[in-house]
Amino acid sequence: MSTMATEPRSAAAEWQEYYTRLGGKNTAALWEVLSGIVPAEPRRICVPAIWRYEEVRPLLMEAGRRITSEEAERRVLILENPGIRGHSGITQSLYAGLQLVLPGEVARTHRHVAAALRLVIESESGYTAVNGERVTMHSGDFILTPSWTWHDHGNPGEEPVIWLDGLDIPIVNHFEASFFEHHPDEIQPVILPEGDSLARYGGNMVPLEYQPPRPSSPVFTYPYARSRETLEHVYRNSPLHPCHGAKMQFINPATGGYTMPTIGAFLQLLPAGFAGAPYRSTDGAVYCVVEGCGQSRVGDSTFAWKEHDVFVAPSWYPVSHHAETETVLFSFSDRPVQKALGLWREQAPML
Repeated sequence: MSTMATEPRSAAAEWQEYYTRLGGKNTAALWEVLSGIVPAEPRRICVPAIWRYEEVRPLLMEAGRRITSEEAERRVLILENPGIRGHSGITQSLYAGLQLVLPGEVARTHRHVAAALRLVIESESGYTAVNGERVTMHSGDFILTPSWTWHDHGNPGEEPVIWLDGLDIPIVNHFEASFFEHHPDEIQPVILPEGDSLARYGGNMVPLEYQPPRPSSPVFTYPYARSRETLEHVYRNSPLHPCHGAKMQFINPATGGYTMPTIGAFLQLLPAGFAGAPYRSTDGAVYCVVEGCGQSRVGDSTFAWKEHDVFVAPSWYPVSHHAETETVLFSFSDRPVQKALGLWREQAPML
């Protein structure tokens, strides 16, 4: 509460004159803003929201008719949280968008400090390349582009390629640490055979005396077929979590930690009829429906969803899932960086 609101008029004028002098020296009174900058619980600006694929996809295809991949650098529709429109964020710390590469197109090679992940939604023969290794993308595949790695994308097929992007752009920009550059060539040289990183690092072995060159996973592609098989095994042989069903997190196989230092990614299976208990945590999560249909309650909002829909559960909003059919949900959040800073908190189940 402002001190001026509780003082007589003359005293209020004196306070105002004092605050004016503070402002003239680029200072301010903590007691005037303390409850706002150190709230008792998270003060949330982002709000729950859903982007229905059947509504957004036509707009993305229209973008394909209006602007070329070369003109756009990356042809993406940003998924903007309604609570922070204009800030290019789906949460305060994460960016998300739907990217389109049309048949015959190439998205030229570049790199940036911001780390990125991709969840492939539609692809028959599209590819992405990271630091000299190219991989064919299939629906449901989870793909990494770690910080400051060269990457390009292409579509030699006859059907559009679409994926969900997730980046830590707001985190990087908060630290004013963003850099970007183009590769000398439009398409970087392919110097490694497809599947090289998965073979070297994804089989419970690493090269002798391996020293990670970066904190991100040395594996940059996690095929959905393998991940789905793992989920099925866990579901058949373990009790279901009351909130999450059968849920796994993608890992850096060299360390056992998260795939990237700022963004964690997860996959969960909800059997038909699953009704999850409410859960909340400080890492706002972005969900994409890989398989199935159902609904999620996020705070006071209820979202009915089906395959490829994207929705967000911002920080500390209770979220619960109900699956009408057997469902697989992919999600990503800033949990790794929150844990590294000692900030992360959860409440589960909320009964």
